[in-house]
Amino acid sequence: MRIFWTMRPARSPAELGLTAEDRRKLEHALRSVRDARHFRRLLAVRLLAEGKGPGEAAHLAALSRSAVYFWLERYLAQRDPEALRDAPRQGRPRNAPRLTAERLREVVRGSPEKQSWASHGWTVPLLCTHLKRQGIEVSPRTLRRRLHEAGLAWKRPRYVYATAAPHPGQKKGALSAV
Repeated sequence: MRIFWTMRPARSPAELGLTAEDRRKLEHALRSVRDARHFRRLLAVRLLAEGKGPGEAAHLAALSRSAVYFWLERYLAQRDPEALRDAPRQGRPRNAPRLTAERLREVVRGSPEKQSWASHGWTVPLLCTHLKRQGIEVSPRTLRRRLHEAGLAWKRPRYVYATAAPHPGQKKGALSAV
């Protein structure tokens, strides 16, 4: 039987640059971590510190082998488990950057009747239409989120019959006693 390749034995933690102190730090961090990505990275580096091979650590932590090496290098550069945490990201840009909280408050303070709308109060669909006429196109969902961010409450109008008629008999055409 011919063997065309042989597995290279895993490098020891010392060869990788990991110490017993690193293992303690990683174990302590694993107990308190709440983020799943951070947990998997800590787990992979801790497995390497325990003497597991990079392939096994990658498999157990559900990472690729190259990712295990990447996070090992990141950890070794700072010797801090927090180095394995995701960096804050900026995120997707806003849909309507011109719609600021101040501008939204200014529009909502005014009456829709003064803006020539046939309504006594602002609703989200009416605000969307009003803002569209001003050149700011925004979806109702985005507008609700922006109202919440600005500290404004939005409600659907509720129509209620305010009071009973003072003379219901006369209004209905009932005869009065003579």
